Amino acid sequence: MNIPTNLKYTKDHEWVSVDGDVATVGITDFAQKELGDIVYVEVETLDQTLDKDEVFGTVEAVKTVSDLFLPLSGEIIEFNDSLESDPEKVNSDPYGDGWMVKVKISDASEINALLSSEDYKALIGA
Repeated sequence: MNIPTNLKYTKDHEWVSVDGDVATVGITDFAQKELGDIVYVEVETLDQTLDKDEVFGTVEAVKTVSDLFLPLSGEIIEFNDSLESDPEKVNSDPYGDGWMVKVKISDASEINALLSSEDYKALIGA
């Protein structure tokens, strides 16, 4: 199981990479394996400001649809458009080409509440 140590994680199986006041968000390797083959990623919150833990989109797999929860409060400033035509990137490269959104962080203190890679490993029993 791939759990990069340079990222932060949520109990809802999202990963977060922070660069200044912008966070890149996707779902973890564990989440994509649990979901199975991803066929659609929907994000209709572009240019909206959302609170931490609000739903920012959905990911649809062959067997299920799951909500995506925003790990940090802020404005959704970018959506990975390549997922519209190639949603399998979430399966093949969840921490790279499979990223989902970029968020302009409105409350940097929330970063402290995210899980470390070690905490996330403990959460999923890895």
